[in-house]
Amino acid sequence: MYETILIPTGGSDHAIRAAEHGHYLARRFDATVHVINVVDVQAAAGAFSAGGVGEEFIGRLETEGENTIEAVEAAIGETDSLQTTTVRGKPGEAILEYADGHDADLLAMGTHGRTGINRYIAGSVTERVVRLADCPVLTVRATDRSRVTEDYDEILIPTDGSEPAAAAVEHGLAIAAQTGARVHAVNIVDIGDIAASPEYTPPTAVIEQLESEGEAATERIATQAQDRDLDAVTAVREGLPARDILEYADDADIDLIAMGTAGRTGLNRYLLGSTAERIVRHAEMPVVAVNARDRVR
Repeated sequence: MYETILIPTGGSDHAIRAAEHGHYLARRFDATVHVINVVDVQAAAGAFSAGGVGEEFIGRLETEGENTIEAVEAAIGETDSLQTTTVRGKPGEAILEYADGHDADLLAMGTHGRTGINRYIAGSVTERVVRLADCPVLTVRATDRSRVTEDYDEILIPTDGSEPAAAAVEHGLAIAAQTGARVHAVNIVDIGDIAASPEYTPPTAVIEQLESEGEAATERIATQAQDRDLDAVTAVREGLPARDILEYADDADIDLIAMGTAGRTGLNRYLLGSTAERIVRHAEMPVVAVNARDRVR
């Protein structure tokens, strides 16, 4: 499934941790690893760029980029299938272009987990890539829970039975098969979505119908897991999706979450939010986000 894994790095602790997980999966899938650093000349030059910048200035930036790549190499150790380079451009666009040009099957990126108004003004390179990449994106925060120690033992695949959720199933199962992990198929009946107001209590029949649909969705994943000789457990809970998925992940000592995202852009994304993006932002463990726009990989 994964033949080429791309690891963009800016030298942060989060990026280094993402590189460690990217390398871990590369070993499991016998994949080639590409480590790149994007040199954003315009952003680095700032106000001084009005009259242009010299090659000496650009050379210093590229040297710094090469140093960040060397830090990743030191973190992941020697590997025969490693390619490194620095590229120029705006980070999000350059990463997506490189991924497309080299047929990347997976990106591994660090995320700071920013929230609040600054995130909307400044944006987030990782979240932009998650929304627009044609291949899955492994996002990692540098936390105690995200340290690479042994194999992944527990993998969580949240589902609501939708097409975006289904997009991630094959990836979660493939990683579980390579690591011997147990699969957790979990459905959260979104009480916030079906309640007209905080005081409104949905009819029992509605809750029961949604729980039945959730059980069917989780059982489909469990059956696929068992067909691959993988252990699987299912759970259906009432709650709020992002909050309760994260709570389940903590309680079950999950090592990796694999979930789909609709890849929304524009105003609706900010108004409506995204369960996947909230989990990417706050999960203590790595998250593989699979864009439902591309079901080929």
